[in-house]
Amino acid sequence: MSGKCPVMHGGNTAASKSNTDWWPNALNLDILHQHDTKTNPLGEDFNYREALETLDVEALKADLRQLITQSQEWWPADWGSYVGMFARVAWHAAGSYRLADGRGGGGTGNQRFAPLNSWPDNANTDKGRRLLWPIKKKYGNKISWADLMILSGTMAYEVAGLKTFGFAFGREDIWHPEKDTYWGAEKEWLAPSDSRYGDVAKPDTMHNPLAAVQMGLIYVNPEGVNGQSDPLKTAAQVRETFKRMAMNDEETVALTAGGHTIGKCHGNGTPGDLSPEPEAAGPELQGLGWMKTKGCGIGRDTLVSGIEGAWTKNPTQWDMGYFEMLFGHEWALRKSPAGASQWEPVDIKEEDMPVDVEDPSIRCMPIMTDADMAIKVDPIYNAICQRFMADPAYFDDVFARAWFKLTHRDMGPKVRYAGPDVPQEDLIWQDPVPAGPADYDVDALKARIIASGLSISDMVNTAWDSARTYRGSDMRGGANGARIRLAPQNQWEGNEPERLARVLAVLEPIAQASGASLADTIVLAGNVGIEQAIKAAGLSATVPFAPGRGDATDEMTDAESFEVLEPLADGFRNWQKDTYVVSPEEMLLDRTQLLGLTAAEMTVLVGGMRVLGTNHVGTNHTNIRHGVFTEREGALTNDFFVNLVDMANTWHPAGDHYEIRDRQTGQVKWTASRVDLVFGSNSILRAYAEIYAQDDHVEKFARDFIAAWTKVMNADRFDLA
Repeated sequence: MSGKCPVMHGGNTAASKSNTDWWPNALNLDILHQHDTKTNPLGEDFNYREALETLDVEALKADLRQLITQSQEWWPADWGSYVGMFARVAWHAAGSYRLADGRGGGGTGNQRFAPLNSWPDNANTDKGRRLLWPIKKKYGNKISWADLMILSGTMAYEVAGLKTFGFAFGREDIWHPEKDTYWGAEKEWLAPSDSRYGDVAKPDTMHNPLAAVQMGLIYVNPEGVNGQSDPLKTAAQVRETFKRMAMNDEETVALTAGGHTIGKCHGNGTPGDLSPEPEAAGPELQGLGWMKTKGCGIGRDTLVSGIEGAWTKNPTQWDMGYFEMLFGHEWALRKSPAGASQWEPVDIKEEDMPVDVEDPSIRCMPIMTDADMAIKVDPIYNAICQRFMADPAYFDDVFARAWFKLTHRDMGPKVRYAGPDVPQEDLIWQDPVPAGPADYDVDALKARIIASGLSISDMVNTAWDSARTYRGSDMRGGANGARIRLAPQNQWEGNEPERLARVLAVLEPIAQASGASLADTIVLAGNVGIEQAIKAAGLSATVPFAPGRGDATDEMTDAESFEVLEPLADGFRNWQKDTYVVSPEEMLLDRTQLLGLTAAEMTVLVGGMRVLGTNHVGTNHTNIRHGVFTEREGALTNDFFVNLVDMANTWHPAGDHYEIRDRQTGQVKWTASRVDLVFGSNSILRAYAEIYAQDDHVEKFARDFIAAWTKVMNADRFDLA
């Protein structure tokens, strides 16, 4: 035993088995408890919004301009300019966003952590962040890493000569990797695309919520589908991938062309000569990866993607050079020094070539990737290119707007934007909601709702269905705007369209007569239902309410982009649209995480919703009684938990559900779903269930339910923060 360490630490812990390793099918609640305040070194009292108010924005921008144009000896700038470097840092931070679940994006500074800091497609973004460090050090907490990285890319385009559309501060840093984002099931970087698709030849069969075509890529493989060049097939993947990242065809072409107007690809060397990625590199590299172990490793000797060359003659200037190069030449498939496939001109004059990054007397061959060739050969993309070439000012505007969308898509509505450069124009992808009235008589509105004759379940269900669309991943959805009355939400199966229409027909005239928005009226009606249920339980409490929600219109609503918010399951209402690969309880966790709830808040809400009788009716009414473990339906009691953990009962599978029987008589007392029973079977959730089943926690249950309910109702009320 001599010399052996008496404790497990460091890398040893990675080799041991975690609970998930021992019991891989167990429900993992970790995604609900990530980003605990204990990980935040700034402390609970730090307010980034307040810190931003002290930021000298113009001084910061001046420092960034200077940095972009001053080459550093340790990592020299191509042609003496870092415009390409910082555009790529920002692009690859923002470009991980996907519309399906709103996760990814540049809004949290997550590029600093694994896996993103070590993705093959993010090679050398570590150098960009290290170049930014002196500025971060200077301005400290007045600027987050997330804001600084995105701003550096926007400033890079300004330095190159583009009139940008604007910029908003307000992104707050996280302090450890996210646990909720699914990047794919592959076990190796850049594994073939096939496992991500039902059929790789049909890009729309890519598994949701993924958008990138391979593990470790932001978008598509620059060498072609599975590394095999075929621009038309690549075009199909580009179209699907950018669609999943919330971009249309015109925005896709603009971003491709504008992104490749500045900077270059780096492929001068042998991939095997690189040091490991940052997470695997030795301590002597201090968090840097992909360092060349042979040769110079910087300047013209840099190796990143393996493709080598610039797209334009003037790679540090914003101009029309990309289109001139792409459409001004015929192209042939060649190999880079690193062995990667790339397209090079068949014939080009030397004076039309870009110069070497170190020596302007040397001319170098320009290149195009398979994605670049795709926008030339695809008929729709080609037509857009022709439109841009005929009107350069139009191209400038489309790119500037698309860049703004790319870098702000995950920030939520404009009310969350901060800083002097926030554009005045409202954009439909920002899901605008007009300010609602707040000076009406709330008590009078409540009285009208109470007199309406609506049931508790009608009021609670409508409020819940309106608010549950919120997702904290990109701050979309929620009750503000009352979009539940608009297409497509008013026809979603999960919203029970017939019931919804009936309830809205009652609430709409009440809202009009009271001078309140329908959004406020829906939420307040839910509160009224809960207060009635509390009274029925023999308790007394008022559910907090903050007026001021507005009502969006069809013209303010991008209906297609809202389709992804449709719930496919809602464990809180004991409903699932179909049978899926993932279990109902896993889908409940995903919904809970997007709503920003903890496991305890999820527990109390489910228990309360069951006794309130809020189960989704469904088409055959078979599940309407699942989980209603009470004889006092409509009263906000802790009966769900009391009866769930009572050992006087037994639990039995019964086809697609479960039966809870009296242990003595064998009589069926209740039926249940998997979601219901997980609160008794999972050890962590059972611990919460037992808390709420205690005799001394009847009032605590009601208080905690009100707090969790209010949190969901106000999740999108950024004006209250």
